[in-house]
Amino acid sequence: MTTWRVRVSSGIAAACAAATTLLAACAAPRVAVETQESFDSTATYSRTYAALDAQTCEAARRALLSQGYVISVAAADHVRGRKSFQPGLESHAEVEFTVVCAKEGSAGRRTVAFVNAVQENFSLKKSNSSASVGVSPFGSLSLPFTGSDDSLVKVASLTITSAPFYERFFQLVERYLTGDPGQYFPLAAPSAVAAASAASQKASEPR
Repeated sequence: MTTWRVRVSSGIAAACAAATTLLAACAAPRVAVETQESFDSTATYSRTYAALDAQTCEAARRALLSQGYVISVAAADHVRGRKSFQPGLESHAEVEFTVVCAKEGSAGRRTVAFVNAVQENFSLKKSNSSASVGVSPFGSLSLPFTGSDDSLVKVASLTITSAPFYERFFQLVERYLTGDPGQYFPLAAPSAVAAASAASQKASEPR
């Protein structure tokens, strides 16, 4: 009898300790998302280039392509690409990289490239299922055949905040902008196009 009471008391004590731990975890203060946003630096997610906005976004597109990103959007002022990773046997990750090219100054000869990379993490979820066959009027019969349905479930999504990560991308864009062999940008500044048109008309006038 004494041994049984001791065991019951030990079980009650363990249950109380678990309940206390759970209540303490629930009562712990949660860190609000807005407190993690400081808005104190623009260097991590932006870089200014001495180029047109279309040229900057084209260089960004080539930079992403050179690293294995699949381009889903390629416009004159923004580019978006996605790349898949396999960090583990039962885990999967994807990075979506977005670049927005905004003109800087009235002349438009300078461009600010704003970048953002979001990492999504997935985990493999396995679920077993048994086969059943309906046999009227006896209802359904469960057969001893089981199958496994595997699916990827998103477990996290976060913005990459690593400054070196973006710095490597900015340097690669700069390399493409400074003139890799064979690179061609068909767009020219409006003033240059107007000057060339005026010179052509003047040359065609009879003297």
